[in-house]
Amino acid sequence: MKRFKHRYMPLQLKLLCYFLLFGGIIVVVLWFFQSFFLESFYTMTKSSQVEKNASIISTSIKENKNVQGTIENVASYNSLSVYVYDSSSLFSLRYACEYDNPATTLDFQYHDIYTYYKKAKDNDGKYMCVTNKYGDDSIKMKINHKYFGNYASPDMAYSEIHYIKDHSDRLQNMVYADIINLPDGKEGFLLVTSSITPLTNTIEIIHDQMLIVTIVFVLLAVLFSIYASLRIAKPISKTNTSAKELAKKNYSIDFNAKGYLEVEELNETLNYAKTELAATEKLQKELIANISHDLRTPLTMITGYGEVMRDLPGENTPENIQIIIDEATRLSTLVNDLLDLSKLQSGAIQPQKSKFCLTDSIEGIFVRYSKLKEQDGYDIRFESDEKVYVYADELKISQVIYNLVNNAINYAGDDKTVEVTQKVADKKVVIEVCDHGDGIPSDKLKDIWDRYYKVDKEHKRGVVGSGLGLSIVKGILDVHGARYGVRSTIGKGSTFWFELDIVTVKKKNQQ
Repeated sequence: MKRFKHRYMPLQLKLLCYFLLFGGIIVVVLWFFQSFFLESFYTMTKSSQVEKNASIISTSIKENKNVQGTIENVASYNSLSVYVYDSSSLFSLRYACEYDNPATTLDFQYHDIYTYYKKAKDNDGKYMCVTNKYGDDSIKMKINHKYFGNYASPDMAYSEIHYIKDHSDRLQNMVYADIINLPDGKEGFLLVTSSITPLTNTIEIIHDQMLIVTIVFVLLAVLFSIYASLRIAKPISKTNTSAKELAKKNYSIDFNAKGYLEVEELNETLNYAKTELAATEKLQKELIANISHDLRTPLTMITGYGEVMRDLPGENTPENIQIIIDEATRLSTLVNDLLDLSKLQSGAIQPQKSKFCLTDSIEGIFVRYSKLKEQDGYDIRFESDEKVYVYADELKISQVIYNLVNNAINYAGDDKTVEVTQKVADKKVVIEVCDHGDGIPSDKLKDIWDRYYKVDKEHKRGVVGSGLGLSIVKGILDVHGARYGVRSTIGKGSTFWFELDIVTVKKKNQQ
């Protein structure tokens, strides 16, 4: 049942339906307008043309510039009949020109002219209407004059009159009346008429044509819809297939479907996700392997020394007990670091911020390294010019400094020197931890923050650590929104740094 629901339809089928629906709507709209609005649109267009031409004639009369020529040109070009009367002298005819259909040309009588004049007078000087009232005699006279002259036979004239009379009731005239000013300053009256051709036969022809167009259009719409839906859906289907392979952890798959911008951007995102997933899985495997190794070593030593102390008399020495304590401490450190890193990455740990003296905190940390200085000959220095206060989680920032210093000690080099520097600039404090070790290649700098990442896989630490120190540093500084980074030169050592905002503390509140 799931497949038959609309939301589970394939994209290709949905697009096909949408295209066909769109094409169907266009055909219906065309049929609707051709059937119901063609005549009204034709009449509206005709009235606009008549009014425009009447305005041209009116302007010509007003300016008295080639009036007869203008009337002739306008009337002949647009098939109009034009009459200009002097309304001040019983509507005497001044200009006349008939180029309209002779079968529909109106034969204006005095009362007709006066009627249109009154209607124009009552309508701000202009009036337009459509009429189909024709006089049979006027039609007969004009037909005899226009088509047969004085030499036509009565029978021929009657035959033609009868033909036109049968169709005259289907013809209409558009009449436009306008009260104008004549060149001599008198009031004039302009009548412009134009026949409105019956559209019955035209509509029938258009309907027949529309039927053919509809059939052709539907066929083309189907073909285009199939092609377009295939073209649009194909890259998405290809991407979907590749995504299914990615879900099966096939990281060798490539998202390379093309077609349009959104699909290409999606493929770029999926290719990036594929790379990150592959790196994450690789890191996860390395993490499990490293943790297993780090757990196995101290557990083996604890078990081994415990069995020796149990089975061999005289092996219950302080040295053996200290080894067991050291390995247990190493296990505890590893587990705690794993828990801290997990909480940081999940967002479970939120910094408990407060104002404290960062300088005093670092100096307190360095006191704890005194034993390492004495026993192993390390030179661990801290340089600062002033006391600096920050607003942060003191415990977490101390953990950052511990991890950075321990990391520097592990890679300190032959001189066993670690330098910690406090610098102040632009209301920022920058803490730098520098060692004089082998350095880190530039292409490896971005990877050192990963869990258990080592530039040299064979490198053995001089001081025991969990291998998660820099990842924990990154997590803590990220939740503080602090900037951090590393600079390194091969053969000269590395400098890790982070930056915090300085806060101003009144002297009476300082301790």
